[in-house]
Amino acid sequence: MSIRFSSTLVAASVNLKNSKNLFINRSRSCRFSVRSCVSESHHAHKLVLEVKERLAKDCTSLPVGKNGRDDEEMILWFLKDRRFSVDEAIGKLTKAIKWRHEFKVNELSEDSIKAATDTGKAYVHGFLDVKGRPVVIVAPAKHTPGLLDPVEDEKLCVFLLEKALSKLPAGQHKILGIFDLRGFGSQNADLKFLTFLFDVFYYYYPSRLDEVLFVDAPFIFQPIWQFTKPLVKQYASLVMFCSAETLRKEYFTEETLPSNFRS
Repeated sequence: MSIRFSSTLVAASVNLKNSKNLFINRSRSCRFSVRSCVSESHHAHKLVLEVKERLAKDCTSLPVGKNGRDDEEMILWFLKDRRFSVDEAIGKLTKAIKWRHEFKVNELSEDSIKAATDTGKAYVHGFLDVKGRPVVIVAPAKHTPGLLDPVEDEKLCVFLLEKALSKLPAGQHKILGIFDLRGFGSQNADLKFLTFLFDVFYYYYPSRLDEVLFVDAPFIFQPIWQFTKPLVKQYASLVMFCSAETLRKEYFTEETLPSNFRS
């Protein structure tokens, strides 16, 4: 009996010691993780201030305020996109801010894009997807190249991106793009606009596009995509071909499913 009792005490002592060591190691790991995060955050903030100071010194003609040269949130996003290369971030930021000013992004409104909106070819969905992403839905079958001034289509595109980004919930930074290709024909193909669309994402809204779904793409779309794919570069990796059924089951709930995808 005493031998068993003694063995039990030894085992309990070993377990207690192991638990204590595990707790100490986890505590050290947590402290290291917190220190690492604080250090990275401090370093990122220093780079943001460096970019901000250089833009203030060398690019005085650029506007200030939201989405301007002193917008620290925007600066940080471009730094992340350029893997914290200050020079690359400044180059891309300068181009983006100039473009926003010249394109008059802040002046876009529902009224200014009404002609393009009325076609029903693109809109921001009223609900987030299952991953909490704002959703932009495009119906290329409703697009007729040349029907409207190409600038009107570009304004619609930018307005919808701005609207989708304004719906980002806390902790989410990217959006989902859905191309409903049902009914698409060669008469709807618009390579110039598609190139503009991906240029917008690469140069002016970098890393904001999380995924692109090509839903029920017809055979005629395949050669068009193969031609376009090299033009969109790394964004091609974000594209997934899927069926409407897959979209219904994996991307939305019954309550949040877009009406045009309901059975």
